[in-house]
Amino acid sequence: RSPQVKAFVTQDIPLYHNLEMKHLPGADPELVLLSHRYEELERIPLSDMTREEINQLVQELGFYRKETPDAPVPEEFQFAPAKPLPTLLPPQAPTADGKTPPKRDKEEHPDL
Repeated sequence: RSPQVKAFVTQDIPLYHNLEMKHLPGADPELVLLSHRYEELERIPLSDMTREEINQLVQELGFYRKETPDAPVPEEFQFAPAKPLPTLLPPQAPTADGKTPPKRDKEEHPDL
C-alpha cells in the first residue's frame, strides 16, 4: 500500500464528517461514493494519488473537515456532502399545433 494513502486513512479520515473507512483485505484502495440510500454512485481509485490530492478531492466532493475528530459539525454540514436533489422542471405542454413552445432564458421577459 502507498504510504500516502495509508497516512490519509489513518490520520485524515477521522477528521471528515460522513466519511467512513471499510478495510477489504487485498483490495486496492478506492473511494466509493454512495447515495443517501447507500446505492453506489462512483468508485475513485486512490492508489496513485498523494495524501494531499486525496484530501483535495474529498473536500471538492463536499465532505466537511473538522479541526479535530471530536469537533462538532455545524448544522449546515450535518448531511454533507449530500447535495440537494435537483428540482425537475414540469414538462412543457404542447401548443395547439402539437409543438413544444421554445425554452426561454431566465433573462428573457416575454411579458415586457
